[in-house]
Amino acid sequence: MTLPPSLIASAPALPQTPRKIWTVGTLSYTTAGLALLFCWLLWGDFAWSMKDRAIPPIMQLLFKKFGASDTLAGLLFGSLSPALGLVLGPIISYRSDRHRGPWGRRIPFLLVSTPIAVLSIIGLAFSPKIGAHFAQWMGPHSWSADATVLLFLALFWMLFDVATVITNAVYAALINDVVPQPIMGRFYGFFRAFGLIAAILFYLGAFGDAETTYLWIFLGVGALYGVGFTIMCLRVKEGTYPPHLPMDAGRKTGGFLQSARTYFQQCFGHRYYWWLFGALTVAGVATGPVNLFSIFFATSVHMDKHLYGKCLALTYCISLVLAYPLGWLADRVHPLRLGIGILILYAAATLWGGFFAKDARMLAIALVAHGVIAGTWATATASLQQRLLPRAEFAQFASAGGILGNLSWIILAPIAGFLLDHLHHDYRYTFFMGSALALAALAACLILHGKFMALGGPRHYAAPEPVGPAQ
Repeated sequence: MTLPPSLIASAPALPQTPRKIWTVGTLSYTTAGLALLFCWLLWGDFAWSMKDRAIPPIMQLLFKKFGASDTLAGLLFGSLSPALGLVLGPIISYRSDRHRGPWGRRIPFLLVSTPIAVLSIIGLAFSPKIGAHFAQWMGPHSWSADATVLLFLALFWMLFDVATVITNAVYAALINDVVPQPIMGRFYGFFRAFGLIAAILFYLGAFGDAETTYLWIFLGVGALYGVGFTIMCLRVKEGTYPPHLPMDAGRKTGGFLQSARTYFQQCFGHRYYWWLFGALTVAGVATGPVNLFSIFFATSVHMDKHLYGKCLALTYCISLVLAYPLGWLADRVHPLRLGIGILILYAAATLWGGFFAKDARMLAIALVAHGVIAGTWATATASLQQRLLPRAEFAQFASAGGILGNLSWIILAPIAGFLLDHLHHDYRYTFFMGSALALAALAACLILHGKFMALGGPRHYAAPEPVGPAQ
């Protein structure tokens, strides 16, 4: 039976479920579009994480193999990158926030740093061969072969750090610009998970034989990073930005000195940011003493390198399981509150390690506990700066916090190495250092939380945007 046209016309339309739209700045995503964005960002993160997880520990092994002291290792692995970051980080971040171009304000900087990183990794791969041949060519007037190798390793490591500093200055800012804030914690949960997968693959598959196969590991990581990060940069699209930043309205450009004055006035013009930067700085360096010298500690208690690699792989497996739940919890509870509880756990765990990590078995337990809790902090607080800093000037403010962090590393790393050289290389003291720093970070975070609540708390927080002298 056919209904009359009048009845058909008057029949109610079936309800349609509206599509969920996610927005950030001028960008809008459907759920499918957001998933595609996550895929490209996480692919880039995997390549980036493989570089950061594989290169530094192998470099530590090579430096020890060629006779570097703890003080030299502390300078190169703990102070060099912060020193470069102290100079380059604020400049790159300030310029990135203000850059306007067809590729966006972040992608151009990432595309420039990628080939620099690849060339430095290739240089590191061949440094032992280059150093040996150079020493032989110089003859009796040369340094020892080991010293020459260390020189070339240090030179290419410096180039590697330059690329890393540039990337670090804008990568988190890119995420801040393209990922919607309501799901930032969950994104960083995935982000952390992909980094951990890279670490697990490296420590289970390659670390045990890294001293003999480093050449091929470096070349493979360089190729992965060069291809992977470039593809991510070409596929992720930034939105459009206002031609002038709100805090720069009415200011005349006056060259470098005027830019520097503007930078410091804006970033350090409110005491709230001093507490924020201070709390994150101390928490960030709390894990440093153990991380800087864990391989040396393992060697001192005759821990097999395969066992060391398995301990780290276990750490990353546990952290991988926790990654997304922690990101989800950070979105619900707030990363600052979550971080306060984690600092208490870290202070207790490292204190235990300082007293009891006297042999390979106990060190293995201490390293896993340290790694899991440190990783928990990294995941839970990954979105903290995005929550607390001004959004339009994120890279600039994040780099200002990096100034304090870099200064702390410059001071901490060589002091720790110097103390260990004079404490007969008793690396248990690295755990005591970590515990003391965690307690200091805990106190700073509690004060920061009080100020955070005064500014509106989780529901109504508004970041202060100073333009004048300290308030």
